[in-house]
Amino acid sequence: MRHLYLLRHAKSGWDDDRQDDHDRPLEPRGERACALMGPVLDRATPSPRLVLSSSARRAVDSVALVLPHLSPPPPLRIDRRLYLASPAELLAALSALEDGFESVLLVGHNPGLQQLALQLIGAGDANAREQLARKLPTAALVQLRFPVDHWADIGPGRGELLRFVRPRELGAS
Repeated sequence: MRHLYLLRHAKSGWDDDRQDDHDRPLEPRGERACALMGPVLDRATPSPRLVLSSSARRAVDSVALVLPHLSPPPPLRIDRRLYLASPAELLAALSALEDGFESVLLVGHNPGLQQLALQLIGAGDANAREQLARKLPTAALVQLRFPVDHWADIGPGRGELLRFVRPRELGAS
């Protein structure tokens, strides 16, 4: 069994239009959302055993706010190839993972993350899937389960959507 958690980076700022997109920091609202999402991930079963993150500052900062809530803290791999990656690129990164990690948290960007989630879902909560199809908000979490033994075997339609958690449901505004 493999468990995949997809976390869209938290809300970032556009205060400095001279700043490169890759280097945009989180807004205070994004920081608050991550503080709420951290405990949700810590209570997840199984908790993430590896974190893969885009190298964008807003993704890395999101991870930095969530990671302290996870016990034990999983290893973190930051990969520039995940920055604005397509669903195919994200799936390739996941398929290449070592099988020693039963559960993985992938932190990235839209539209790729949302499209990947929708492609992977083959079963699960239909209402949550419908909501996810409409929007994957910043700092939202998707939990999928795959009845496979190898990361290389996850793929379109093979995942079961276990839950879709949005920060606003946890009190973030």
